[in-house]
Amino acid sequence: MINDLTIGNPLKLIIKFAIPLLIGNLFMQLYQISDMIIVGHLISIEALAAIGASAPIYMVFLMIAFGFTGGLTVITAQRFGARDDDGVRRSVFHSMLASLILSVFLTIGLISFLKPLLHVMNVPPQIFAQAYDFMFILSLSTVMIIMYNLFSGFIRALGDSRTPLYFLIFCTLLNILLNFLFINNFHWGIIGSAMGTLVSNTIAMVACLFYMWKRYPLLRLSAPFMKYNRRIMYDHIRIAFPMALQFSILSFSIMIVQSVCNSFGPDVIAAFAAALRIEQFATQPLLALGLAMATFSAQNWGANLLSRIRKGVKYAFILSSLISICGFILVRHIGSDMIALFIDTGNKNSSTDVDFIITTGRQYLVISTLFYFFLGLIFVFRNTIQGMGKPILPLLSSLTELITRAFAAIYLAQTMGYEGIFYASPISWTAAGTLVVCGYLYYIRRFNQETMRWQMGAIKQQLKENGPVD
Repeated sequence: MINDLTIGNPLKLIIKFAIPLLIGNLFMQLYQISDMIIVGHLISIEALAAIGASAPIYMVFLMIAFGFTGGLTVITAQRFGARDDDGVRRSVFHSMLASLILSVFLTIGLISFLKPLLHVMNVPPQIFAQAYDFMFILSLSTVMIIMYNLFSGFIRALGDSRTPLYFLIFCTLLNILLNFLFINNFHWGIIGSAMGTLVSNTIAMVACLFYMWKRYPLLRLSAPFMKYNRRIMYDHIRIAFPMALQFSILSFSIMIVQSVCNSFGPDVIAAFAAALRIEQFATQPLLALGLAMATFSAQNWGANLLSRIRKGVKYAFILSSLISICGFILVRHIGSDMIALFIDTGNKNSSTDVDFIITTGRQYLVISTLFYFFLGLIFVFRNTIQGMGKPILPLLSSLTELITRAFAAIYLAQTMGYEGIFYASPISWTAAGTLVVCGYLYYIRRFNQETMRWQMGAIKQQLKENGPVD
């Protein structure tokens, strides 16, 4: 259902829009956690480590695409907020064209440079072959995942966050089922996990496209709007490229941390991978809130309603603070039990120290939970600024994350061992969160001054033309 976020109570609209996003994100994390549990129990901890050691490479490529498609659909949401139906249709055509071109190049690039990238990531020799097989199959799903994400973005741009949820639930459950089938019944090993992702995302993409075409006439392509326009494409790329660069920088910083982590062996890799999955699961409410703010601010920016954006940000800040506290309490209490789910605690393999993996994973969670507040700031303020069509500050905050996370991981790992890696993300969240909040306040102050100058100019012009009013 189409929802206009430019009218009504901002708090209710944001929560209503964010809840389906949260449920969808939780299902996505459920798939990733289930996949790792299936791999850790039905194959081996080495296979689990292979996924953890290589996944950041794929995430760099994938996050480039996610940032790119997210930037494209910002324009779609702005056109919808401005009541420009023709502009929405032109945005759909140019976004699909740009996404198809990008996805093909990313797929070719990932396949061509996969082995060198695995070497750069310091993937241990004993899990190198499994990591390569997993990544090669997974790279074939890039086009389907990108286009599915774009179609979901179109639907969310119209204020409908429920429909993408239904498709995501379907894709997640199908993925889990296929992974179990391919690994447990077909005995395909780690390749079965990647094949499950490939098949399920292909089916989900086709289903989402068919539904979008049938349910939303505004999103259908027709001949009058399928003409390439350089200016329109530039308007899209102007937002999409910095967002793609921003997302790639974030993923690249995580890849650096993972590369440092890989040098400490499979047990540390497995512990770090499990802890990250738990952290991602716990912080999904913050991510959903940020995604809701992106669409909320985009629609209201298109409608020139700055005051509503400010009010929405105030409510989102309060919500993110409460969510951060809840996440801190939850993870502190059940973190160790959740880490144990990823591995077979009865495994007698002498090369695997199960107690060490659980203890090490918990160490990371104890440290990172203290800084969820700053991560919430990043999600809320960065996404709001992106929705307003201002990509430079989010890009700078991402660069800040890259520099601080990479420096902390490399330097602290040398002085503190693998425990030093655990401080890399918290330090980067603190720096980037502080920067993006200060930047938002600067933008709001500048926009208010520009609005005031425009209003004063209009008044002076009216007085000049009509004379003073008695």
